[in-house]
Amino acid sequence: MSEPVLGVEAPLPVDLSPVMTGPFGFGRIPVAKVWPVIECGAYPAKAAVGELIPIRAKVFREGHDAVNASVILTSPEGVETRTDMTQVGPPGLDGWEAWVRPDAEGPWTFRVEGWSDPWGTWHHNAEAKLAAGVDLELVCLEGRDLLERTAAQADAAGDPVEASILRATAQLLIPQRKAADLLEVANGAGLASAMKLYGPRELVSPTANFPIWVDRKRALFSAWYEFFPRSEGASYDEATDHWTSGTFDSSHGRLEAAAAMGFDVIYLPPIHPIGSAFKKGKNNTLDATDKDPGSPWAIGSADGGHDAIHPDLGDFESFDRFVARAKELGVEVALDFALQASPDHPWVKEHPEWFTTRIDGTIAYAENPPKKYQDIYPINFDNDPVGIFNEVLRLFKLWMSHGIRIFRIDNPHTKTVQFWGWIIAQLRKTDPDVIFLAEAFTKPEMMHALGKVGYHQSYTYFTWRTTKYELTEYATELAGEMSAFYRPNFFVNTPDINPFHLQSGNPAMFSIRAILAATLSPTWGVYSGFELFEHEVLAPGREEYLNSEKYEYRPRDYTAEPNLNMLFGTLNAIRQAHPALQQLRQLHFHHAGSDAVIAFSKRDGDDVVIVICSLDPDNTVESDVWLDLGALGLAGQTTVPLRDELTGAAFTWGERNFVRLNPTQPAHILHVQTGA
Repeated sequence: MSEPVLGVEAPLPVDLSPVMTGPFGFGRIPVAKVWPVIECGAYPAKAAVGELIPIRAKVFREGHDAVNASVILTSPEGVETRTDMTQVGPPGLDGWEAWVRPDAEGPWTFRVEGWSDPWGTWHHNAEAKLAAGVDLELVCLEGRDLLERTAAQADAAGDPVEASILRATAQLLIPQRKAADLLEVANGAGLASAMKLYGPRELVSPTANFPIWVDRKRALFSAWYEFFPRSEGASYDEATDHWTSGTFDSSHGRLEAAAAMGFDVIYLPPIHPIGSAFKKGKNNTLDATDKDPGSPWAIGSADGGHDAIHPDLGDFESFDRFVARAKELGVEVALDFALQASPDHPWVKEHPEWFTTRIDGTIAYAENPPKKYQDIYPINFDNDPVGIFNEVLRLFKLWMSHGIRIFRIDNPHTKTVQFWGWIIAQLRKTDPDVIFLAEAFTKPEMMHALGKVGYHQSYTYFTWRTTKYELTEYATELAGEMSAFYRPNFFVNTPDINPFHLQSGNPAMFSIRAILAATLSPTWGVYSGFELFEHEVLAPGREEYLNSEKYEYRPRDYTAEPNLNMLFGTLNAIRQAHPALQQLRQLHFHHAGSDAVIAFSKRDGDDVVIVICSLDPDNTVESDVWLDLGALGLAGQTTVPLRDELTGAAFTWGERNFVRLNPTQPAHILHVQTGA
């Protein structure tokens, strides 16, 4: 072994593996800020079958040589598909993006590969040097070498035609030719496409594989209709001052009517026995009588708990008939799952450890001061987590065995996020088609966390967003970063919420809110009575219905005029006809001069829909609307042929257009007529 030269240190052995590879660090070509990645990859990003998903990253390198990037999408069967990324935004910010479309349910992964792009480097240098007449011979030599190597790649891939074109093009790079002619060769469209297919990718640097869970399409796209079975067919006998409850069997007519309006999810409030202790009477009072049915959310009595059916509604056989009829109509039944108990629930005696006992020995009831829910005991998840976790899993599987594949979870934010993560993970192993909707109107971080651990859909703040600024800001947020973990369900009202903007009873406001919900979000929902403009308020300044159906029977004449039955059917038919309205990620707002007019578009492939909607239910509004033709995929066109899907009217618009909307016709839903 030779001695080191005096004053010169001997070189130390260097292990390059941590910096040359390793998906959690920068590789040879750095890739940073990969999206969508949820909590460092702890949870999968959301997608649905057939949905276009954007993958984004920052890709860069040292010096001035060109970089490029690709997304490698891996299916549940392990099949890899490469999609090349496109540089987006200002070049100096190094943003790259690709849109991918998974086509099967289950666990997918993706990674981003940054790579050195010899073609990009040569082409950039050639444009600069040929234009200046510098290094013509070297540029041509390097170009011919690159094209010859790429031709060999085309041959290896079984594409002799492209290989021949590449070799023929290489022969045209003669330094004695005019620089302009050489530039024309370098900029040939056919050459660019061939190089994109077969050009060399050097120093490929992959990230880690990040998870995406792909759900069935109904997790993304659906229309919900909520009604109380006990009100359907209910009757009152004045002589005896007694109500007879509606049943599952008497609810088939409402089920069929909702399906005829195009709703594909029928949501039922809890159908379990109701406790008598502290039973709530009309308008949430504590003076209930025998004729008051009580709140369905006060679950549990001597007749059973969450695994039982209220005897007034029927039995499991009649419930199965209801679910079977829904299936015949192409509709799914969603069941409310409220994880709480009345004081009469069997759990209270059998598992007192599942509740919170106060210092005075009483069990704590639910409160949201100043509101009190004396008829409901919340669950305590810390005393016996194993017991309660497994009991809830058993209950879900029981109702799944009766055909329920969608659950609307009541107040999930009052239960632990860890618990929901476990439940959803267990069901995903055995029944990945089951869908959970989170009924959580609470702080953003909790709502986000529920989406991240697996909730398929979530209630939103749409119920309270009414101005143009509020709607634009919120929908943009939902369609952007939040779309990776949060799917909105735009309910226009609920049994609990009678929004201030509906309390006037103005039919135009009801129409406007239905149009916005059905077109802004791929999933929307209606609580029955909305179509009849129910609006009476319990008390001024409150967002509660007078004579709320939560506490009494409310049979309705759904054919009474006026109503929104036809509008509901039209909106749902439009949604079914247009893939653009079945997704949220490609939402773009256009400028309307009036604050009383909102304009937005959605697109999926060649399907483009533009919505222009008034926000003023009382007056005729006029406004100029400027269309961003590039966002519509129509850059370079001067006119756009349109068909109004609400009225059938045809229009030809340009970049700037005038609209007049009135309370009886408050919106245009315009389909861009491609190929016209």
